[in-house]
Amino acid sequence: MKILIVGGAGFIGSRLGEKLLEEGKELVVIDNFNDYYDLDIKIGNVFRTVKKERENLVGTKNEKIENLKKIVNSKNYKLEYVDVRDAKEIERIFEENKIDMVINFSGYAGVRPSLERAKDYEEANIGGFLNLLEGCKKTGVKKFIQASSSSVYGNNKKVPFSETDIVDFPISPYAATKKACEVLGYVYFNNYHIDMIQYRFFTVYGPNQRPDLAIYKFTNKILKGEPIDFYGDGNTFRDYTYIDDIRDGILLGIEFLMREKNRYEIINIGAGNTISLKRMVEVLEEKIGKKVIINRLPMQMGDVDRTSADISKAKRILNYSPKVEFEKGIEKFLDWYMEEKK
Repeated sequence: MKILIVGGAGFIGSRLGEKLLEEGKELVVIDNFNDYYDLDIKIGNVFRTVKKERENLVGTKNEKIENLKKIVNSKNYKLEYVDVRDAKEIERIFEENKIDMVINFSGYAGVRPSLERAKDYEEANIGGFLNLLEGCKKTGVKKFIQASSSSVYGNNKKVPFSETDIVDFPISPYAATKKACEVLGYVYFNNYHIDMIQYRFFTVYGPNQRPDLAIYKFTNKILKGEPIDFYGDGNTFRDYTYIDDIRDGILLGIEFLMREKNRYEIINIGAGNTISLKRMVEVLEEKIGKKVIINRLPMQMGDVDRTSADISKAKRILNYSPKVEFEKGIEKFLDWYMEEKK
């Protein structure tokens, strides 16, 4: 089975790829290695995925990536330096590889940056998704997993958030692009019979996570004795979901799609438990063993008050069961962080 992972050098994609290789799957991985965060982080993700000892790559960005490809590419793993917005390159990928399934993590992430760069988000998240759907249509790929987001729920008042809730009121361009992709995905399912799962992921954290995310940023500042930016009164809530639970939910989705036909599903993948910002900081303080310095700021535009996943559908049709409780997940993250900073 050959799987195309788009955005496969990122946080979730690389973690999933590692497990799929262990299971004997053949992977084509594309990533544009954009400048949203440090190139070396993604390079490290790729080395971990293929279980190769990291090598020190030198030169320009292009030279580093070309050398990386020479080191990691093998019979079962093929890395391509491609931007999902490049329709011709995406078409080439589909034509050169007999793909059985596409799993898409690509596009711009982050709620707050999308307020300043809405056009970039539209082009990458929606336009890139359409390029992939067209590739599937033209080459007969019938299985697709798309990374949506809990952001589509906006400031939903009903808790927990269910897949049947109305999601017509996003409060950021990022969330709007994810909602648009859910709708476009249904069009291609209905017209071209591409079976699809749209996963609404809830606040993913854990080893290898992006450095722009709160848990990583707060840990870094606490250890340095620097103040953390604390928005609001601490009573915003997130359904923090450990990376391995997210990965396992996707693996179950792969199995589901491969045995089912004529399926389009939107599925929440979360922990099913909410943690306040105040409590998240307290846990970091307890586990690190260092007092937090807080810089209190007003709530930011685009931030939602709460995310809370109703995971009953995932349990029912996928047999999904999250296993890592928040405090244990933080311990695992800190173990990884300390090892990385040695």
